[in-house]
Amino acid sequence: MQIQDNMVVSLQYTLTDDQGEVLDSTEDGPFAYLHGTSGIIAGLENALTGRSANDTFTVDIPPEDAYGVRDERLTQQVPRSMFAGVDEAALIPGAQFQAQTNAGTEVVTVQSVDDQSVTIDANHPLAGQTLHFDVKVLEVRPATAEEINHGHVHGPGQHHHH
Repeated sequence: MQIQDNMVVSLQYTLTDDQGEVLDSTEDGPFAYLHGTSGIIAGLENALTGRSANDTFTVDIPPEDAYGVRDERLTQQVPRSMFAGVDEAALIPGAQFQAQTNAGTEVVTVQSVDDQSVTIDANHPLAGQTLHFDVKVLEVRPATAEEINHGHVHGPGQHHHH
């Protein structure tokens, strides 16, 4: 059975960066998604289209087909007072916070901190990076009508209560 829209795909993967550092993996159990619903990055979904169970492959996905190119306009200095009430020990470079923006809730990463201001970055942490996936397709099955209607996989570790 080949991977196409409205198929549930279960897979194992290891994601590394250009330096070979592991960024993510399915060591805790397989990952399942509904193909064709933009539930995963476009480059990986495109690479999976047409594959079958037991296929193994590697794919390099450029930023344009992953989390986008970095947008320096999403980096800004804000007054330190915007972090009033945040534990000083938590206000360090690399820390992530949720921020309310015009576009809704976004995750921002602290780049630097000084006495007056905090430099934050609203780019996705993997923006601008080429992603390297080592993938094994475990199972491919047709999605149920309910999964298609809800736009995601139901089942062990995947069901969301509605």
